[in-house]
Amino acid sequence: MSENGRRDYQGSKIGMWLFLFTELMLFGGLFILYSGYRSLHPESFHHASRELNVVLGVANTLVLLTSSLFAALALTSVQQGRHSDGAKWAWLTAGLGGVFLVVKAFEWGAKFSHGIYPGGKALLALPPGEGLFYGLYFTMTGLHGLHVLAGVVLLSVMALLVGKGRVHQGDCVVLENSGLYWHLVDVIWIFLLPLFYLAA
Repeated sequence: MSENGRRDYQGSKIGMWLFLFTELMLFGGLFILYSGYRSLHPESFHHASRELNVVLGVANTLVLLTSSLFAALALTSVQQGRHSDGAKWAWLTAGLGGVFLVVKAFEWGAKFSHGIYPGGKALLALPPGEGLFYGLYFTMTGLHGLHVLAGVVLLSVMALLVGKGRVHQGDCVVLENSGLYWHLVDVIWIFLLPLFYLAA
């Protein structure tokens, strides 16, 4: 690779890490906000947490963990010149992201059917602490869901590019950066799981 090519590669990597840092700051601020409100309403947060579906939360965690493995396999395959395998793993990663969103949609739908949604009468009738819990729940899991959706689109594009040979063994930095983004989405969910589903 030429010196300029190498410099572009490093610049791309640095740019991605800076972007990931801003994402961590965004969610970090929300985590701090959650901690502050939880310290004020520990019993309400515990009670509201028990109304969430832990099985679905854990299932979605396994889905994302598996998808991160597939993302790593996609990159490894392309780096080894096995582009068809790389495209396959990228498609599977995107597919599992879609599964995560479908499960989350069912979970949100169950809450909506009981009137628990932002501005809903049932939510407004809850004690203040529980209302704060659900407000944070919808905000943080919704924001995370948007990141998952963006990742699904991104990994689908990567799968197409790998399949067409435009991302290949000699130039796969965009796939590597996409994988880093997907791993961040996974890590954020690992923090969201205990905060909302396992709050004690």
